[in-house]
Amino acid sequence: MALKRIQKELIDLGRSPPDNCSAGPTNETDQFNWQATIMGPDDSPYQGGVFFLNIVFPPDYPFKPPKVTFTTKIYHCNVNSNGAICLDILKNKWSPALQIKAVLLSIQALMSAPNVEDPLDEAVADHWKSDENGAIEKARQWTVQYANN
Repeated sequence: MALKRIQKELIDLGRSPPDNCSAGPTNETDQFNWQATIMGPDDSPYQGGVFFLNIVFPPDYPFKPPKVTFTTKIYHCNVNSNGAICLDILKNKWSPALQIKAVLLSIQALMSAPNVEDPLDEAVADHWKSDENGAIEKARQWTVQYANN
């Protein structure tokens, strides 16, 4: 069942890709491991960057959320140094009705509006709260350094 759903989502992504995002299997023999690309949203410190993510679908997908991690280093309070993402729809707000397209768009929205009240990286959140301009500048620097492909 999971494989059928994943294949359907892949077809849907091909027909109607979300703006500035793409995703697909890392190889033809393993449909459960994907790579995604998100372009840094306009008017964010990530603008101009190309961010890569790894997506691993569990065997009981869509009843359990996919595991999504950034493989591109990003300075963001909701992403830790291992690339893990603090996003409710990837945890307790997951629904089988959601598709990977919604996940990518939600991550893109999180990039535009970091949630300092629910951080995964406390130090980055504290930086954002105490010196927002400095945090934004550091995020821009990291984007140039790590996300310019």
